[in-house]
Amino acid sequence: MAIPDYQTIMLPLLKLLEDKQEHSLRQVIDSLADQFKLTPEEQRELLPSGRQAKFDNRVGWARTYMKKAGLLESTRRGSFCITDRGLELVNRTPARIDVKFLEQFKEFSEFRAIKRERSIEDRQPQEELSTTPEEALANAYQRIRDGVADDLLQQLKGSSPTRFENIVIDLLVAMGYGGSRKDAARAIGRTGDEGVDGIINEDRLGLDVIYVQAKKWEGIVGRPEIQKFAGALQGQRARKGIFITTSQFSREALDFTSRIDSKIVLIDGEALVQFMIDHNIGVSSSATYEIKRIDSDYFTE
Repeated sequence: MAIPDYQTIMLPLLKLLEDKQEHSLRQVIDSLADQFKLTPEEQRELLPSGRQAKFDNRVGWARTYMKKAGLLESTRRGSFCITDRGLELVNRTPARIDVKFLEQFKEFSEFRAIKRERSIEDRQPQEELSTTPEEALANAYQRIRDGVADDLLQQLKGSSPTRFENIVIDLLVAMGYGGSRKDAARAIGRTGDEGVDGIINEDRLGLDVIYVQAKKWEGIVGRPEIQKFAGALQGQRARKGIFITTSQFSREALDFTSRIDSKIVLIDGEALVQFMIDHNIGVSSSATYEIKRIDSDYFTE
């Protein structure tokens, strides 16, 4: 049979996990390939990029969407299992699970709402007719990036405080701060001194320094925490600081930083993962597409 699309894979994937055991993605892919009676040639069929098997990719997307709906959950790297919600859904014996079906779950609706404006699959047929191939490619790229960002943030929230500090070091060095990684590692991760976790060089010559606070956080980071950090800067006669968190900042915290003399940059979880993607921290390239256009000057006599 033809390779099924990712929505057709959703229900068989969920049923496969109803044993409530932990499964690796590779195990699931192999089991589903047998269930769909795919030939070895179909299992080896690659995406246009030539970097990943088409069926593997579709199983991965089916898993991602059902995780967003709360039907599956990650247990450890590369492994996952069914949730109570997913088990209850299997017991209801639905005829099919697809994107429209998953909209009934609040988490999935919110996930889709954030990206709906940029998603090509939500457009009406008449809108698709007005979309150029380059626009479609750009929209598809953004959807993939958004999915990577969501997964990256979950990885950060599940990491240990020490691992999180090391990730911050890697990012700051990749962005050109802190001198060498050895220098930055020596500066970050020290015992907090009045709300300051570390000090890094703003440039390799050390002409100026930046004070850093890097914390995993549950809930919203409010104004009191930022005031404490600002006070620590004043106590050190420092002018610049970076407050990095996996959480979000309250409106009052953001407003406070805009009205003080010290320059404090607030980096929340969403901004943090975008910086990580831009600087290839914790991610790797899966495929590269190069868009070609006619060089009109070449054909000019």
